[in-house]
Amino acid sequence: MNQVENPTAFVPSASEYILDNFEQTDRIAMLVLNRDFGETIQRITSAQKASSPEFQAWLRYKNANGSDIYIGMNPLRQDASTRTKEDIESIRHVYLDLDHRGTEALESVENSSAVPKPNYVLTSSPGKFQVVWKVEGMSLEEAEGLLHAMAREFGGDPAATDATRVLRLPGFANKKYETDFYVEARGESTGIYHLRDFKLHIDSQDSPSHNYDIRAKRESSPHTKLSQSEHDWAFAKRALARGEDPEEVIEQIAQHRARDKSDPQDYARRTVSKAQAELQQNANHRTTSAEPSGQTEDRGDRT
Repeated sequence: MNQVENPTAFVPSASEYILDNFEQTDRIAMLVLNRDFGETIQRITSAQKASSPEFQAWLRYKNANGSDIYIGMNPLRQDASTRTKEDIESIRHVYLDLDHRGTEALESVENSSAVPKPNYVLTSSPGKFQVVWKVEGMSLEEAEGLLHAMAREFGGDPAATDATRVLRLPGFANKKYETDFYVEARGESTGIYHLRDFKLHIDSQDSPSHNYDIRAKRESSPHTKLSQSEHDWAFAKRALARGEDPEEVIEQIAQHRARDKSDPQDYARRTVSKAQAELQQNANHRTTSAEPSGQTEDRGDRT
């Protein structure tokens, strides 16, 4: 570990944040997401270009018009055109997404002897934080094991435990709320850490792909012959019916299909959306069937 704590907090601009976390020639993923219009734009470009005034002006334009701005935290191969595990060149960061009891969880992180001082703490919305550590010498499997261990230890979002995850880019407004909240990053350390600096129990079995495999085998019938896509859809329906977080289900399916889908995140999201639609349709059907005969509510959208 080479750790240097800043005597005063460093609050970087978006460009400074990018260039402090990546080499100029690193290829990184920038994600622009507009929930109102269902628009998702991913740009894979160099850190130098992503931090340029022209690119930043485009991001500001998209943000002003309702889009959230995200950045992938691990560089991609030079020939990468997607953001999958196969595309990751090296592990540069591990992170936590603290969106439940965020202030209390962040205090636990800051006071813990199990993890080193974070490089950055991002305030992503009131009372919610993203915590980032710079690392080197970690394999993808080691990094994801650590991501799961930290999420489990500090109550982080379990959906933010894969190496392809995007986090918010500071300096841009969070558009999830009625009032814009500008994401701010606070630099706390300039250290670069190694796996040995994190004193947590890392369970190699606690990964999304492993969980998917075990649960899919346990829940599938030996007498049914389904395609892999049908298995994925059935898995999503069962998980959602149990009340599991849709984002976590998406991550499990995406990681399981990372090797054979060009855009596993998109595939997983469409699969979960389809499963949600069918579950809702079934629920509506049960409600309609339960209505007393002769007293059926008039539904103008039914044919």
